[in-house]
Amino acid sequence: MKILGFPAGMFETNCYIVVGEDSRCVVIDPGQDAAPRVERIVEAEGLRPEAVLATHGHLDHVWNAREVADRYGVPALIHPDDRYMLTDPGRGMSGSVTTMLEGQSFTEPAEVVEIFDGEELDYAGLRFSVDHVPGHSEGSVSFTVTAEVETGAPGGGGAGSAGELTVCFGGDVLFNGGIGRTDLPGGDHEVLLGSIAKKFLTRDDDVVVLPGHGPQTTIGQERAANPFLRGL
Repeated sequence: MKILGFPAGMFETNCYIVVGEDSRCVVIDPGQDAAPRVERIVEAEGLRPEAVLATHGHLDHVWNAREVADRYGVPALIHPDDRYMLTDPGRGMSGSVTTMLEGQSFTEPAEVVEIFDGEELDYAGLRFSVDHVPGHSEGSVSFTVTAEVETGAPGGGGAGSAGELTVCFGGDVLFNGGIGRTDLPGGDHEVLLGSIAKKFLTRDDDVVVLPGHGPQTTIGQERAANPFLRGL
């Protein structure tokens, strides 16, 4: 498995391309302006996308979901509690963002697949476990995969790492030194902490977390040093 990532758009949302067997891949959270860069990476690396995975429905994570999914004729996967934001993103955002969206229209990808807690998704020769982790949004999920991992920047930059790793694509639930905001529609601070306690802190310390914004971290690092997790 090889993981390529880049921050996209004004929100600097991390978009990840996870490459598995035979150059097959999935795209996770293609946000604003992510589609052109995804296309360049896919072409440069000779990849074959098989699905678009959304950790949740907030606009900064799915802005280009339709463009990427329909460009490659693949499904977009999202939890049903957040599906409404694919066509009405303003309902999940703050007032300032809603104002910015006036006059714009959004449509679903041609194929949308709803995903649920405990599902196993098989794409690109990899198996992604789905965990429902509400609190930041009602339909937030994380995707976890264990495989031989090579990480780096698109085009060959960055240091590679050998050996089997478990990687969790956590969306906006748990960050390096922080947690997701809960002041948006559908957010709930206590529910978010419960999701972290039940679905993140029960994992081994060496599990790598690739969040929706900012740098990567590990469960062990957050368990030891994240001030928002004290007492969990």
